Amino acid sequence: MAGVVQVSQPTTVRRTAGTSRSLAVRKFARGLPTKLLILLLLVIEVYPLFWLVSTSLKSTQEFLNTPFWSLPQSLEFQNYADAWTLGRIGVSLQNSLMVTVPSVFFILILGAMAGFALEVMIWKGRNGVLLAILCGIMVPVQMILLPLFTIYFKVGLTNTLWPLLLTYIGHGLPLTTFLMAAYFRAVPRELFESSTLDGAGILRSFFSIGLPMVRNGLLTVALLMFFSTYNDLLIALTFITSRDKSTVQVGLLNFQGEYGSVLYGPLFAGICMTVLGTLVVYLFLSRQIMQGLAGGALKG
Repeated sequence: MAGVVQVSQPTTVRRTAGTSRSLAVRKFARGLPTKLLILLLLVIEVYPLFWLVSTSLKSTQEFLNTPFWSLPQSLEFQNYADAWTLGRIGVSLQNSLMVTVPSVFFILILGAMAGFALEVMIWKGRNGVLLAILCGIMVPVQMILLPLFTIYFKVGLTNTLWPLLLTYIGHGLPLTTFLMAAYFRAVPRELFESSTLDGAGILRSFFSIGLPMVRNGLLTVALLMFFSTYNDLLIALTFITSRDKSTVQVGLLNFQGEYGSVLYGPLFAGICMTVLGTLVVYLFLSRQIMQGLAGGALKG
């Protein structure tokens, strides 16, 4: 019996090891398509950014004589200096922030107030007002550019940042109001009723209860409105003709050299600088949104 045990024990160990390896191979084979799909998506997302950065470091001769997918033969960091000085990308960034930040702020405040009034407060005619706001969402901005340009020209606001600020706020309010009304619809009415019984007024209920309960919606709308305003070209190109007042997207059209030739190196360097700013804002707001969602889930 002892001899039988000595012979069968290595066989059992080999069978166990073979079974473990077989299970590991099967598990790897089952997860291989998912891993390949994730790798493919990662390449699709990362490669354009890598190509943009590498292209911004090319010289003018490389743009003309080499394929567009080739890597730069030498790193031309001078392109970033030219984009900042010759292309005046710093001035364009400053103008964009001077327009985008106040626009998003007023859009959020006014839109949240309107959504609170339409969804929480009870008054006659609120459904008709909400319908009118929905009609405002359906109006294309291209249809109102010419009337707005005429009004701004007669008032004397052309070639200033005021037309952009007013147009962005007016264009973003309908959608923001509709979204904020939907977020307020999910807030339990008992909270506002309890605050009213405790003596809180409308403004106190709005700022102390309403806004904290829909902070995730505010961050989402802020992210949407920021990119919509910051990346706008049509409205800025219509109302701004002075280079000193141009925004980022309009400023990228000014990278031209002698005889109208495009300065590709500084142009791509300017695009990199503008994209970097939007990526930082996106990553920051996305993290805040996820933290807010997790906090709301923990509170039940």
